[in-house]
Amino acid sequence: MSKLSNDPKWRSAGRMAWDILLWVVGTLLYAVSVVVFVRPLQITSGGLTGLGIIVNHLFPVIPMGAFNFVMNVPLFIAAWRVFGMKFIARTIAATALLSAQIDLVAHLDARFGFAYSGDDVLVGAVFGGVIAGIGLGLVFLAGATTGGFDIAGRLLKLKFPHIAVGKLILMCDATVVIFTAVMYKSFDSLLYSIVTVFLISVALDYVIKERDDSKMMLIITSHPEEVTNDIIRVLERGVSLIHAEGGYTHEEKKMLMCVVRTHEVPQIRKLIEKYDEKPFIIIADSSEVLGEGFKSHEDTL
Repeated sequence: MSKLSNDPKWRSAGRMAWDILLWVVGTLLYAVSVVVFVRPLQITSGGLTGLGIIVNHLFPVIPMGAFNFVMNVPLFIAAWRVFGMKFIARTIAATALLSAQIDLVAHLDARFGFAYSGDDVLVGAVFGGVIAGIGLGLVFLAGATTGGFDIAGRLLKLKFPHIAVGKLILMCDATVVIFTAVMYKSFDSLLYSIVTVFLISVALDYVIKERDDSKMMLIITSHPEEVTNDIIRVLERGVSLIHAEGGYTHEEKKMLMCVVRTHEVPQIRKLIEKYDEKPFIIIADSSEVLGEGFKSHEDTL
């Protein structure tokens, strides 16, 4: 069993299975948010999905999920030409799954009628935003997005490099929010939609924080080779060796530098303690790490 777990093919298959599970659960949560809370309360969750809610309201024959996927196709093509298929493949799969989940949940709601029907719109807006944000966060953790304005923001970034991607996406979402209020002819719809979109962002950031929460460790130990080998073998993290010299003793040493997830720091400290009882360790926060094992460079374009 241990041989299988150490086989790169089995690890890759297990990672893909885990990613698919996150996609399924994440898109299902988002679909529940849209169908159970957002649509019946006549508010929006932003993005192309929010636009699909409006279109479905005006033309009930057009399914929200199918509309969402069709509207994403031009963005898929544009992103593929600019960023390549490797970037867009997972997003196409996640978007297709989300679109199917939305229409499936909508079909079940039409049959069994479980959409939120309470009088407190704020409660529905809060639950809708939090559930959608958690769902999107799970999809993001699996290395994908649900398309829509996330891709549009990256493409607009090429035209407006001085504007952050987050602000470009926010402007697109704001357009949908305003359009929703106009279509429903309700100022309350505008206010509650803002609450929902804001909570989606908060919940999303909370879920993916662990993925981006990293620490840089600078380690001076009397056993640099052994510690380096253990970090690479056990945690599969890269280690850089930096030649250092003591300012007082002028003794030459090798300083190890590695970047790890926050939850991996205790493991590394235990590895070091096997060889050195009094190591010198500096642990610093890393606000963003790009490269293998962390966030891809494409994520920041």
